[in-house]
Amino acid sequence: MMPSSSCSSTSSAFLLSLFLLLSVPILFLLAPRLLPPKTLPSIPSSDETSDLALFRRAILASNSSSASATSLRLPHRRPPKIAFLFLTNSPLHFAPLWERFFHNQSHLFNVYVHADPSLKPPLPPSFSSPSFAGRFIPSKPTHRASPTLISAARRLLAFALLDDPSNAYFALVSQTCIPLHSFNFAYRSLFSRPRRSYIEIVADDPGLYTRYIARGDDVMLPEVPFDRFRVGSQFFALTRKHAVMVVRDRRLWKKFRMPCLRKMRDSCYPEEHYFPTLLDMQDPNGCTGYTLTRVNWTDSVEGHPHMYKPEEVRPELIWELRKSNSSYSYLFARKFAPECLDPLMQIADSVILKD
Repeated sequence: MMPSSSCSSTSSAFLLSLFLLLSVPILFLLAPRLLPPKTLPSIPSSDETSDLALFRRAILASNSSSASATSLRLPHRRPPKIAFLFLTNSPLHFAPLWERFFHNQSHLFNVYVHADPSLKPPLPPSFSSPSFAGRFIPSKPTHRASPTLISAARRLLAFALLDDPSNAYFALVSQTCIPLHSFNFAYRSLFSRPRRSYIEIVADDPGLYTRYIARGDDVMLPEVPFDRFRVGSQFFALTRKHAVMVVRDRRLWKKFRMPCLRKMRDSCYPEEHYFPTLLDMQDPNGCTGYTLTRVNWTDSVEGHPHMYKPEEVRPELIWELRKSNSSYSYLFARKFAPECLDPLMQIADSVILKD
């Protein structure tokens, strides 16, 4: 007869094995809830669905307006316009300066603002702005190290395409951007040359590969091989042709919409890669390869460029920011602290808007 202690040991071992066996599927079910996710937050599917419907309407409207313009060939067509796309997550402190920039030019531009839904109020208190009034589009939250910044820019492009078929250039700017020239100078600079998109496209950045694998080693394949991956400033001036191209894209977007790995957060800048990669793959000859927005990276902190302070604002700074390494002049500059508004307004007419 087997001793009771042996029976007890056998029974305990059996129960332990049974417990472990039953625990495995439970752990698989609970692990995603108990452990922190490996990736950063993704874009909600509801946002994707509404954006897709918006993009389809914009594409159809653009196709329709292009066909009408071709068939009618009116002798007195309206002049082409610049669509200024403001992407902001803080108040538009420089709206008074932009208002002066836009003065008496309403027939040559449109303004569209994508302000983070949490932003209240988006304009400076007690400031009346005819150029910005009623120009805020339905927006969704944006976050750094997230493809939501790409979505917001595409949303702005789509609304601008739908709103006015005369919009011929689409300039993306932020709340920290300022103009460096008069409106007339900017308008002539864009429309006196062959129609091309002003977007920075860089293929040999030292940190490019680290950014390429920010979502995982082979995640971007096969649509985006590393030798076609590009980087550049998110602030561009696109032609209408390229604006439609961006809104129409699905192939590359399904890769760039994927969230980065948490451990790669410091290398996650989707908005600096999607636009230059897409346009360089689809129409490199239609792009200049450089941006018209000046930025100072000499003392960047945690991926942020230099922020100009009020004591730095003087005529010499504006003249210096206009200069490029080529024959063109920068039209815009960033980043300026909100406190710079007063000194900028003091030199607006005599320096900034004087050609």
